[in-house]
Amino acid sequence: MLSFTVKVAQIRTGTAMEPTRLFRLPENRLTGFVPKSSPVGEKLLEVVAAFGKGYNSALTGDPDVGDLPRRLHGFAFEGAAMSCTLLDTITLSGNRRLRALEEGTGGAYTHLIHVGAGWALARLRRTRWRGIGHPMLTWLAWDGWGFHQAYFNARKVFHDHWVERGARGATRSIRDQGTGRALWFYTGADPDLIARLIGAYPRHRQGDLWAGIGLAAAYTGVVHELDDLLAAGAGHRADLAQGAAFAAKAHVLGGHVPSGSARAVGLLTGVSPHQAAEWTDQALARIPRPASPRDYERWRAEIRGAYERHAEDVLR
Repeated sequence: MLSFTVKVAQIRTGTAMEPTRLFRLPENRLTGFVPKSSPVGEKLLEVVAAFGKGYNSALTGDPDVGDLPRRLHGFAFEGAAMSCTLLDTITLSGNRRLRALEEGTGGAYTHLIHVGAGWALARLRRTRWRGIGHPMLTWLAWDGWGFHQAYFNARKVFHDHWVERGARGATRSIRDQGTGRALWFYTGADPDLIARLIGAYPRHRQGDLWAGIGLAAAYTGVVHELDDLLAAGAGHRADLAQGAAFAAKAHVLGGHVPSGSARAVGLLTGVSPHQAAEWTDQALARIPRPASPRDYERWRAEIRGAYERHAEDVLR
């Protein structure tokens, strides 16, 4: 198979075959990440397949989500955003395709689209990007970056705790949240295995990984035993809640909260998806001019604070 660098060069010089053939992701390249033995493996593979469908169909036109259940649309648009960003970048067309995707979905999947762009930025090793919407959401691309790195370098990321040079600065914690999301798939949503793998990381990185677990559990809604997840992440309840609140906001904005996601959000945050989504909005409103990874971290900290205040009120 041609290297990615050679593919880009061919596109730019006009000597390449159609992008759909050069950059297409074969199904087996995607599905091997999820353990087949997992009790929820089949449902996780549906998510992976939706991502691949969105990615591959957007290479040559509009992403094809017509035959997908609504609960999978966000994953398809995440995949579509990856291919749109790849093509926009290598054809030097700015964010034309990505903006068209954002406008075509009416902004309902803006979080997933920013995350999907991060997959492409990781593939391109591009660490600077202007984004296409709210300045804070631009940093979500690093979450997608982290998922990409874990997906295609699983052993290095999950067992050697490798962090690529481009993410060793202020964006590392955002990248690790994406790594945590990927870990949900890599372990087949197994709470005990998740806890063992995260426990081997340096302590200062563990909270970000648990936030990614909360986000993935709540957004996919694919959870075998929620009580076991809470027990496994007992020391990181606020991180799990913050990730779940992000998932709640993405689903509420999309206009549909799947039942599995609603159940996960309720258990991880203690409130309804709409209330958890409000936490994210209220926290963002307290940061008037978000422009840096530090602002993004403050946003996450404010959400954790909202969860902690709610938990204290419940105990009174």
